[in-house]
Amino acid sequence: MFNLASLVRPNIRAMKPYSSARDEFQGEAQVMLDANENSLGSAGPDRFNRYPDPLQRAVKQELARLKGVRPEQIFLGNGSDEAIDLLVRLTCTPGQDSLLILPPTYGMYEVAANLNDVRVERLPLTPDFQLSPDIVAGVLASEAKLVWLCSPNNPTGNLLHAEYLEEILRGFRGLVVVDEAYADFAAAPSWTTRLSEFPNLVVLQTFSKAWGLAGLRLGMAFASPAIIGYLNKIKPPYNVSAATQQHALAALHDAPRFEALRQQLLTGRDWLAQRLPAVDIVEEVFPSDANFLLVRFRPDATAVYDYLVSRGIIVRNRTTQPGCAGTLRLTVGTPQENEELLQALREFPG
Repeated sequence: MFNLASLVRPNIRAMKPYSSARDEFQGEAQVMLDANENSLGSAGPDRFNRYPDPLQRAVKQELARLKGVRPEQIFLGNGSDEAIDLLVRLTCTPGQDSLLILPPTYGMYEVAANLNDVRVERLPLTPDFQLSPDIVAGVLASEAKLVWLCSPNNPTGNLLHAEYLEEILRGFRGLVVVDEAYADFAAAPSWTTRLSEFPNLVVLQTFSKAWGLAGLRLGMAFASPAIIGYLNKIKPPYNVSAATQQHALAALHDAPRFEALRQQLLTGRDWLAQRLPAVDIVEEVFPSDANFLLVRFRPDATAVYDYLVSRGIIVRNRTTQPGCAGTLRLTVGTPQENEELLQALREFPG
């Protein structure tokens, strides 16, 4: 049985959060002399001499409408990486607790564990990068405080089987974090649609991929109001800048542009997936629900990587990741970039 109070570290349950000036007064007034800001203005761009909304209320209102959730179910942070770190710190006592990852997967889960002196348990995915009954049983038997399930997975690109993920949600005693950084490129519904069913579910999303706003560093976590309340309790007071909030709002108000970008990337992914198998040095193109393709090359992926670098084309070498021997991860680019990549691979001097 999931019990959030017993999962959260006792010192965090007892701590009193920092109260910022903008927590104690919300809104506008003629004379604002409470936060030790520079009332004269700013040396750089205008309108940034005041602290931002610490809870990003305007952005959350728009997101709630778009995602079909309530604002109190949303946490916003400095990229998804902030939410990853805070979730580890919320639940795991350093030197005592563990978290569970299913490699190959996103590397920041392990970085956050190491940073916080938290032990890492590993249950490798199947050779085709999927969950299985044995893996589910291993997850359910674990005493870890949280399990990370990246779906669509990075670096493999595939969605994890929903029925197995649901078994984990129903039986795991800790937090189940489903990282949906690439979900906008997948045909399956988001797990945010099932938050009310699973009090232990946390869904991560980001503005860095389909929204095209990687430079803003804005990540999202969706969960129960109780979990979100704890994340707000332990985050830095002004963790999302005013500029980031303004640009995010502008993007949310321009949904047609988002959809056009998403469709173009899906078209590019399909174009590459259809043509890469005909390239002599390509051994396998793995199915993808993301904006990239994991591709196995022969005879030497690292030689292919070095060759592409010499051609001015940078991809990601994943050959050292568990289960990913001989692979490169190819991000879908512009139509011209995709053409250049394909032509360069055809001309590999092997």
